[in-house]
Amino acid sequence: MRNPLIQLGFEIPFHEIEAAHVEPAVDELLSTSRAAVEAIVTRTGPRTYDNTLAALEDATEQLERAMTVVDHLESVATNDALRAAYNATRPKVSAFWSELAMNEGLYAAVREFSETQEAATLPPTERRFLKKTLDDFRRNGAELMPEDKAKLQSIEVELTKLTTAFSQNVLDETNAFELVITDESKLAGLPESARQAAVENAKAKGIEGWRFTLHAPSMIPVLTYLDDRSIREHVWRAYNTRAGRGERDNRPIIARVLELRQEKARLLGYRDFSDLVTEDRMAENGGKARTFVDDLRVRTQAAFERENEELERFRSELEDPGASQLEPWDVAYYAEKQRKAKYDLDEEELRPYFPLGRVLRGLFATARALYQIEIVERDASSWDPAVQSYAILDPGGTMIAAFYVDLFPRENKRGGAWMNALISAAHREEAPERQLGLFCANVNPPVGGKPALLTHREVETLFHEFGHLLHHCLSRVSVRSLAGTNVAWDFVELPSQIMENWCWERAGLDLFAAHHESGEPIPTELYDKMIRARTYRAANDQMRQLGFATVDLALHQDYDPARDGDVLSYSRRILQAHSAAPLPEDYAMLAGFTHIFAHPVGYAAGYYSYKWAEVLDADAFTRFEKEGITNPQVGLAFRETILSKGNSEEPAKLYRDFMGREPALEPLLRRAGLV
Repeated sequence: MRNPLIQLGFEIPFHEIEAAHVEPAVDELLSTSRAAVEAIVTRTGPRTYDNTLAALEDATEQLERAMTVVDHLESVATNDALRAAYNATRPKVSAFWSELAMNEGLYAAVREFSETQEAATLPPTERRFLKKTLDDFRRNGAELMPEDKAKLQSIEVELTKLTTAFSQNVLDETNAFELVITDESKLAGLPESARQAAVENAKAKGIEGWRFTLHAPSMIPVLTYLDDRSIREHVWRAYNTRAGRGERDNRPIIARVLELRQEKARLLGYRDFSDLVTEDRMAENGGKARTFVDDLRVRTQAAFERENEELERFRSELEDPGASQLEPWDVAYYAEKQRKAKYDLDEEELRPYFPLGRVLRGLFATARALYQIEIVERDASSWDPAVQSYAILDPGGTMIAAFYVDLFPRENKRGGAWMNALISAAHREEAPERQLGLFCANVNPPVGGKPALLTHREVETLFHEFGHLLHHCLSRVSVRSLAGTNVAWDFVELPSQIMENWCWERAGLDLFAAHHESGEPIPTELYDKMIRARTYRAANDQMRQLGFATVDLALHQDYDPARDGDVLSYSRRILQAHSAAPLPEDYAMLAGFTHIFAHPVGYAAGYYSYKWAEVLDADAFTRFEKEGITNPQVGLAFRETILSKGNSEEPAKLYRDFMGREPALEPLLRRAGLV
């Protein structure tokens, strides 16, 4: 029988792919890739770009495509059979990548080519690819002794198994929780939209009452609006103790992952894991990343303390001055009340102006205005009936890329929001190929017969992920491995985070924000309140991100279990300094921190990248502000210098090409109201 995972083309037959296809396909593709690599190694005659580097790109392309699809399906449509197949194949693929990086014959072949006349005259992108390939061989153990290579390979396989288990534990813990309320009086304070969603959630499960889960669209309204403090505490604790105890306890996984990462770094000659992963990023080393985070914290600390003192005062004035201290499950609740009191702004007032269909059209209209493209719906096989697919067309009507959109929570889908590149294509004028990608989120679904009405934060999230997608889809790089989002980790968030700015500008909002019933735009008075409230508790928002970045770097630079004890307690002490309220002893946020523990590398020692790229985005947006936020000349300049270039040049140069100078910190501080 034909296996749909073998020889995947542009149109991926998601409806045909079953769990039973995974292991046979991966085994066959591994065998094919190994044979292709061996052919490169044993080739006789002169070394050329085509028979060495280009051949290496081709050798692994179908394996990469298949595993990308399998990884994706395990994230959005998992079941027991698929999970078993995924868990069986991931270690095999990890072992392959590890052995490839340490293949002496392949490394020798690339070095031999690097000494040829052709290598000296390669075009800039191909020359960069050669240099990065040699650097990657070294950084991944190609120069180690045989016994150390074997040790490194076993580390990579074990990291793959552990981080997969971590991710699955978080998903299972999230799905294991439900709160069903049958007494309507306990819903006091909760917006009608959240009540309706909870009713429909309960009906879907065949139960009476209001059902709440730990998925963001269900949980956030509870923590923000529900008057019943005991319920807020129950939900907050459930979320922040996920996978921190019991049969799905991620603590031993975290401890072992950190141990293996440190062992890997030292085996490769680095002081610690942060130095290993930042070497080819803008930060260049872990110390520089830490200095950046520490500097931002110092600049934020006074405003952070002031905001928290003001919230405590507000709570005391609102209620009994002798009330107990604010707890973590109180912060969002009283902060929302304070926001309403200070700015007369209730976030729920904005929701009717963000129906999902209009928001998507706004995404596409923004891209059309800036980048001279059209986006149209298309028919394509998908993994769920709610998924939509779109084509990106150039001005002549030719499809240059396509993508999928999957936006609502499901129990077989992981939480959060992300973009993924299903197919990264090398761009050649004589034979152009198309990019294929997707973005996912978990936003509020339609309830009460109304369209899905989003919060402003959810709108920002969609713009963010769409920014990643455009970085992928508008890539015009001649080497697949350097295309799209395959850039330095602390640069990759620039194209995504800059898109969030259009959710705040009047001209940007007017492209899509309109009342779902009347079609009226956001009233001027409401927009003005929204802008005045933009910097409300901005120092707390910044400190939260800095806390995650700090604990991430500390774990990968400093943490010693013999000296520092339990890893959750250690992380809690660090995060406490960045929290508006005291964290309880069983606080286990780290056990659900998928950004740094659900992948062998992922954002590990790289969470600082969000703030690093935010400096770039705030600064780069000043050019749009100055010249027009829908100015096509500025948009095309951003497309040409940033979006189309992928990793074909150093990110610092790409930034200078767009801005004409080095980045400045002040625009970020100004946007956050900190200067």
